[in-house]
Amino acid sequence: MQTRDYLSMLVHDMHTAVVATVGRDGRPVTCAIDMMDCDSAGLYFLTAKGKRFYDRLKANEAIALTALKGEDTLSCAAISVQGRARDIGPDRLPTLFEKNPYMKEIYPDARARSALTVFHIYEGTGEWFDLSKRPIERARFAFGGAQAEETGYFVTDKCIGCKLCYAKCPQKCIDISQKPVVIAQEHCLHCGNCYETCPARAIERRESP
Repeated sequence: MQTRDYLSMLVHDMHTAVVATVGRDGRPVTCAIDMMDCDSAGLYFLTAKGKRFYDRLKANEAIALTALKGEDTLSCAAISVQGRARDIGPDRLPTLFEKNPYMKEIYPDARARSALTVFHIYEGTGEWFDLSKRPIERARFAFGGAQAEETGYFVTDKCIGCKLCYAKCPQKCIDISQKPVVIAQEHCLHCGNCYETCPARAIERRESP
């Protein structure tokens, strides 16, 4: 799938996300926010200017969110996004209300809607994680000029071909037909079992900066 597909799934199939912003004391604060629209430029949501959520976003553009779909853990898929959000004003409100008509029950008229403004997550990286598949599936994406970094566990040339990593891998997502062995990143849980068990210390962990 492409970035636009993941963002569309987040908006239309998941919709409500747990969002983290930065409080005055530098600590994360979470709340549930509906993602109301998306395009090739990112994600859109609205909030009222009287809310603490609004104040946090105005003070610091950093934002992170996770949304889920599925009836239980083993049927669950999630999309997580980390990025930056800015206030773009009320001009997009009619479009968001048209696409999300339930909002008319919450803010029924122009007077009530005068407190609202739209935020645009204009830059970010994200990850798709699907526990309903066997083996699991994951993928990274980016938008707004951000770059999706390689994260997880990777095998180096120090590999001695002992195959102990494969024995401890819960998803059996390591190709042991070659040396060094290769971890299929799209199926990796990032559990670290391979890293911990490798006698040659041939596996390295890469993280986003």
